[in-house]
Amino acid sequence: MTEKIRITALEEHVALPVVLDAWARAGVPQIPQLGFGDEPIARRLRDVGGRRLADMDDQGVDVAVLSLATPGVQNLPAADAVSVAREANDVLAEIVAGNPERFQAFAAVPTSAPGAAAAELERAVTRLGFRGAMLYGRTGTKPADAPEFDDLYATAERLRVPLHFHPQTPVPGVMDAYYSGLPGGVGAGLATAGLGWYYDLGVQYLRMIFSGVFDRRPGLQVIAGHWGEVVLFYLDHTGILAHGAKLERPLADYFRQNFWITGSGTVSERYLRWTAEVVGTERMMYATDYPYTFGTRPGGFPFLDTSGGVARSFLEQAPFTEAEKAAVGSGNWERLTGHVAAHGGHERAV
Repeated sequence: MTEKIRITALEEHVALPVVLDAWARAGVPQIPQLGFGDEPIARRLRDVGGRRLADMDDQGVDVAVLSLATPGVQNLPAADAVSVAREANDVLAEIVAGNPERFQAFAAVPTSAPGAAAAELERAVTRLGFRGAMLYGRTGTKPADAPEFDDLYATAERLRVPLHFHPQTPVPGVMDAYYSGLPGGVGAGLATAGLGWYYDLGVQYLRMIFSGVFDRRPGLQVIAGHWGEVVLFYLDHTGILAHGAKLERPLADYFRQNFWITGSGTVSERYLRWTAEVVGTERMMYATDYPYTFGTRPGGFPFLDTSGGVARSFLEQAPFTEAEKAAVGSGNWERLTGHVAAHGGHERAV
């Protein structure tokens, strides 16, 4: 009998009180998608106990790697971001310590204070046992390739932990130019979870490559969700720019050597096959984007709902060998980050 695939899901969001309070003080819109209010999605974001575990069981997920809902602390002033990130990481560490068989965590890092961001990543990995960090593309208007983030990237490379990037809302000028004036609230949806998020972050990845981040830090590892944030689908075209940018490698090689790809709960076999063709199953991992893809089938749309066992059945039915499915489910994650668990342990926050 085939052994059951173990699934570690890497993009599983939470809304912690310390972050909600900081967002409220900063004037962030208090919407359910960020964890405010009493809507089911908000309650799921805030829950790190029975409801979440039941939903993981419903999906077929064994382990959830928890991370703050976008944009984490990257929309906060530097002083607030530093203190909120530290407190949030301490809370996440306590959650993981309370149920280490089911939970792991990505650190929040205060990129608005780049030196503190590198220090907090180091603390989260070496003191709290986190296996990496979740970042959110731009910090304000500063792109991910800004020189001041080099210490953060150097720290991640030295610690051999990945940085998972999650999209955030495009800058106001882009919102106005591309997404305004559409009926029925479609513009806001198109600018974010519909499409705009992925273009915004995909451009950040290309900027990091073309500006030489990975040539300076060849060991840096990035996890990209949403099947590569559009970029994978255009590598055969965009790759022509590698020569002009004087890259050390062909563009596609960066995605095969520095990136790991998940589907973020978009259960599309077409995207799955394309990703496997471009980067190989040895560079693919798993995520469900909980709770944003849990019980979400407007009009019966089938590709964004991982509930009812779909998260598991999608992988189990993938056109891969059993060994490849096991690697995508959790084996690649353990290969990438297992050294943290093996050598770092877990210390209670101090």
